[in-house]
Amino acid sequence: MPELPEVESARRVLERASRGKTLAAVRLSHPSLRRGVSDATLASLAGRRVARVTRRGKHQLLHLEGGGVVHVHFRMNGDWAVGRDGAPTPAYERASLTFTDGTRVSLVDSRALCTLTVHASEEAALPELGLDATDPRLDAATLGAALARRRIPIKVALLDQRVVAGLGNIYAAESLWHARISPLTPAASLGSARRARLVDGMRAVLAAAASDPGRYGRGEAPGRLEVYDREGEPCSRCGSSIRRVVQAGRSTYYCPACQRR
Repeated sequence: MPELPEVESARRVLERASRGKTLAAVRLSHPSLRRGVSDATLASLAGRRVARVTRRGKHQLLHLEGGGVVHVHFRMNGDWAVGRDGAPTPAYERASLTFTDGTRVSLVDSRALCTLTVHASEEAALPELGLDATDPRLDAATLGAALARRRIPIKVALLDQRVVAGLGNIYAAESLWHARISPLTPAASLGSARRARLVDGMRAVLAAAASDPGRYGRGEAPGRLEVYDREGEPCSRCGSSIRRVVQAGRSTYYCPACQRR
């Protein structure tokens, strides 16, 4: 699943392909996308120029000159494919943006879970989100405020985008390993020192991932992950066996020796 580093890499692909260009047409080829945008709204996008492309958490936003935002969320498996209008349609294309210079940007998704919607503003496009995991304003105090009164395990809390935007299952587990915090620890029980370690862990994990964010950066980074999907393997820090538990229906990996409650 794409998380913050992967979505940021994809945003840059989209920005290079679209910024400063004029839309010729936006086409939605999957029924689930067509239900969310009227034909009239799609037609109104023709002739609009893309001013910039931004990201909040896992959300990508194309800002149009004169107002208006196209909002895209990859969900589980989305990606961009950039080519020329008239070329063969990419496999699993769910939507396409064509520009007057002939560029075609396809939203591809084998599971058809991605979304594309049109809004008047960024505020209208986005759900409630916490600070980005890479936001300089995120510190022990702001994280503490977001976790206050949350009795659920810290790993589950980190998946709530209202707590921290951009983290998903993989990097939440990795951040907790770096911070030496058990994923089973009640979120509200974390003191200032452990919250500070967790913020540092998020930044370390995301910085490493940003250097080569898997297929979204058109590369691979084998061995980058410390605990995720490594059940039974030795912890690189202490040698203990990595364990797996299920939390909120998702697999959580951690070192029981390094990450004690």
